[in-house]
Amino acid sequence: MRTARFTLDPAFTVGEVDPRLFGSFVEHLGRCVYTGIFEPGHPTADADGIRQDVLDLVRELGVTAIRYPGGNFVSGYKWEDSVGPVEDRPRRLDLAWRSTETNRFGLSEYIAFLRKIGPQAEPMMAVNLGTRGVAEALELQEYANHPSGTALSDLRVEHGDKDPFGIRMWCLGNEMDGPWQTGHKTAEEYGRLAAETARAMRQIDPGVELVACGSSGQSMETFAEWEATVLKETYDLVDYISLHAYYEPLDGDVDSFLASAVDMESFIENVVATCDHVGARLKSKKKINLSFDEWNVWYLSRTEAQVSALDWPEAPRLLEDNYSVTDAVVFGSLLIALLRHADRVTVACLAQLVNVIAPIMTEPGGPAWRQTTFFPFAQASRYGRGEVLDVRVDSPTYGTKKYGEADLLHATAVRAEDGSVTVFAVNRSRTEALPLDVALSGLELTSVVEHSVLSDADPDARNTLAEPERVTPHPAEGTTLADGRLSAVLEPLSWNVIRLA
Repeated sequence: MRTARFTLDPAFTVGEVDPRLFGSFVEHLGRCVYTGIFEPGHPTADADGIRQDVLDLVRELGVTAIRYPGGNFVSGYKWEDSVGPVEDRPRRLDLAWRSTETNRFGLSEYIAFLRKIGPQAEPMMAVNLGTRGVAEALELQEYANHPSGTALSDLRVEHGDKDPFGIRMWCLGNEMDGPWQTGHKTAEEYGRLAAETARAMRQIDPGVELVACGSSGQSMETFAEWEATVLKETYDLVDYISLHAYYEPLDGDVDSFLASAVDMESFIENVVATCDHVGARLKSKKKINLSFDEWNVWYLSRTEAQVSALDWPEAPRLLEDNYSVTDAVVFGSLLIALLRHADRVTVACLAQLVNVIAPIMTEPGGPAWRQTTFFPFAQASRYGRGEVLDVRVDSPTYGTKKYGEADLLHATAVRAEDGSVTVFAVNRSRTEALPLDVALSGLELTSVVEHSVLSDADPDARNTLAEPERVTPHPAEGTTLADGRLSAVLEPLSWNVIRLA
């Protein structure tokens, strides 16, 4: 096969990676919360009911900002139900997922969970703009963030949380363009409500960071027009607009599935263009950044039947996709797409964290384990900190039904503060190894520290309760760095992390 090539030069960069690019998402959906992160009585549970085996894996995963409590769930959410003595909290019907919400895990428990993870775990709270509005958002903000001396801040203290929660980042609703959303609105209706909510929240705290709802996907009929209308109302009031995207192989079209990041990069670039167009029309020097606060591989076509069959159970097994090596390679490619646009995508949330389309799986009363997708995220979070170098690949291509000709190589590189460089690369070929040649210009690098590969002779191999370590990264052979050139061979259908120093 023809060699894939690119050049790395520190004079040509994309931008600095914001740590929030490695965020995640906890929604009251299925077993993400209950028997996921929270299971009183589990052998590893602490006094607050948090599973320590899960907590250890969350730390290893390296997540930062964690979005909560939804998702579709938030559009029917009454935050008051989730605070105060647990025995007094009401049970509610969750319309989004046809489940019963017990509220045993709520706002205080969420903040405590983040603090257990560590200082890198930042709250990202969504407010209900589906069935509620400005007043309820302000009440939640006062309860969560005001020190004391008002009815709601004193109520938080009475509930046992003397210190404010310090929530800086707030999502103004969720997927309000979607007809499936409780309280679905037109762009005009939502834009007006989001502006009113943002203006009021800034009266309490001018420094809050606010995310307006963008389109639920690039395929939505209202895409781009929605963003333009919403931003016309909110441009000077918000900091981010959201993007959501999920990918799965449809009709057995694995080749198109492997090129899913082509769509993700197009989505990002089209939203950036729309944001900047609105800014130009408003004659504003401000730049709206992107919050890609839901992304993943999700076998969405299976979901509707699962949900419609439910009769209001507690924490049902929903959306528990078991990921293969193929899924992990696509997942890694999506991470590369986010890094390649780090100048404007400054927040991103992997949906979700545990059990629900997640990198971490658990069994009630039993073990927790890593899915195949765990490894690309953990490696990107650990080694993808610093400045993204501009990578323009010269790669062999292959044909896809959905995206036409696509590069077999998808790659990016990040230069750390100490001068070391990590290359993240995916070979999309299902059958052939891909030779890689990288020219290094202006980089004082002399050695290959590591070349880690996630691949398998069986592209459908996956980690399960019975075989939790069936798939793990392994070292590559023969990768060299000499005379300013990196040479490697990327295994077929593989995710690669090449660390240079």
